[in-house]
Amino acid sequence: MPDPQPLLNRTAVVTGASRGLGRSIAVALARAGARVACVGRDVEKLDETARLCGPAAILAPADVSLEADVARLAAHVAEHLGPAHILVNNAGVNLRKPVTEFTLEEWRWVLDSNLTSAFLCARAFIPQMIQNGWGRILNLTSIMSHVSLPGRAAYSSSKAGLLGLTRALALELAPHHITVNGISPGPFATEMNAALMNDPQANAAFLARLPLGEWGRPDDIGALAVYLCSDQARFITGTDIVIDGGWLAQ
Repeated sequence: MPDPQPLLNRTAVVTGASRGLGRSIAVALARAGARVACVGRDVEKLDETARLCGPAAILAPADVSLEADVARLAAHVAEHLGPAHILVNNAGVNLRKPVTEFTLEEWRWVLDSNLTSAFLCARAFIPQMIQNGWGRILNLTSIMSHVSLPGRAAYSSSKAGLLGLTRALALELAPHHITVNGISPGPFATEMNAALMNDPQANAAFLARLPLGEWGRPDDIGALAVYLCSDQARFITGTDIVIDGGWLAQ
């Protein structure tokens, strides 16, 4: 029988844990036995996530696009949960508009939130993983790191960069028994897609283009994250796993 708690005694850090896929990943890792630091800026929502994760979870409010916040976060996690074994870089934002309408500040906001944050967190937590002699880093890339749509210049650029960072870190950290992988979600039933899902006509038209014909469930991502963080996935590194209902296969 599979181990019901393959991450027992592991410390996990999940950014963007206040809602959506980040919350699902945090809860799944906690149920698999990990001690979880729930990271984000919305303290009220983080508290909801931490309660779902159980008594071993902690709130860790931080803006992971800020270097000083990330340094404080790394020290906070080590003090309260022990050195990190697992880092899930899920925090991110999206801004849909033509590239000619982007301000430089908006461009930097998207890149800093989605890509620079992952660099800062990896740099801060990798020494803890090396100390442990074991580590897992998961970067939530997106199918927009493989394909794109109009109005997604900043988002796609940030996610393609995150995929490049994933591959580079995998090679750099392999000697330390730290694996680094990407997860590329496609259409998932989260708050980000609520407007589309709540429009019957638009929703039906969208699902008609999706081979499996239904939205992904956030729990699907949680289960994949648990597997990639477990010892069963020890030989998987430097890759990106697409979970998109067949969208990219078309």
